[in-house]
Amino acid sequence: MTKEKTKPRVLLVDDYPDAREMYGEYLEFSGYDIVQASNGVEAIQRALESQPDVILMDLSLPVMDGWEATRRLKADARTADIPVVALTGHALDGISAGARRAGCDAFVTKPCLPEDLLVEIRKVLANRKTPAGRKGRRNVKHAKTNG
Repeated sequence: MTKEKTKPRVLLVDDYPDAREMYGEYLEFSGYDIVQASNGVEAIQRALESQPDVILMDLSLPVMDGWEATRRLKADARTADIPVVALTGHALDGISAGARRAGCDAFVTKPCLPEDLLVEIRKVLANRKTPAGRKGRRNVKHAKTNG
């Protein structure tokens, strides 16, 4: 029996459908499995359900912002070791440091080219250390959100 190679799963969290579509399609084309969310509450739910390999988190989100969603994900043992890459249009001094304090593992300023985002994802995944005892993610497919 051959072992099926699993695509790395990316949870893409952005409230702008155009951004989710652009980044999502590029990442799918690049060999990633994409799960999407449009706000912080959905992000937490999707992370728990799909156990992604990395989360791309817009920080300015409705319902619950990306800052709080990241803090909650990092405080939950089930999602604490999933790397979070902050995506934000805020390029102000201190935002990057604040994102790291909230638990983000990397920081990308939008707008960015999809290939630049891909480089950051690859870097974060290469540096990721999976703790002994963490269960592998389930092979679950989720429909993209359209909103």
